[in-house]
Amino acid sequence: MQSPGKSLTEALLCAYSEDRLTVGVYESAKIMTDDPDSVSFCVLAMDEDFQCDIALQIHFTLIQSFCFDNDISIVRVSDMQRMAEVVGDKAQLEDAHCVLITSPAEGPWEDPALEKLHLFCEESRSVNDWLPEIILPER
Repeated sequence: MQSPGKSLTEALLCAYSEDRLTVGVYESAKIMTDDPDSVSFCVLAMDEDFQCDIALQIHFTLIQSFCFDNDISIVRVSDMQRMAEVVGDKAQLEDAHCVLITSPAEGPWEDPALEKLHLFCEESRSVNDWLPEIILPER
């Protein structure tokens, strides 16, 4: 199996190219509220400011809870800079704390990288790692 970091990068790029990516804590919360069944995968990106930002910590806790309650696979990455590079331009860096991959609006679809990530999350949960960390590879 390829590395979870490579699978995550591929899944994010695929979702970005198909306009199935939601970037931002507030934007993600809106999607989760309005159409929770459309959410397929969640990524929380942390940076050095995370420990000092109580509001962001509360948002992360609520997002994690929502994902657990709705069987949405969720991972975290510690390199928000790299995450922002993968999902958009530098202007979005501040908003890249939460990224959702949604399902297409119509018809079935398959994303092998996303399937590998779901399996990775399932295996992590089986050993009580409920929010596994993935390291995104450099370009």
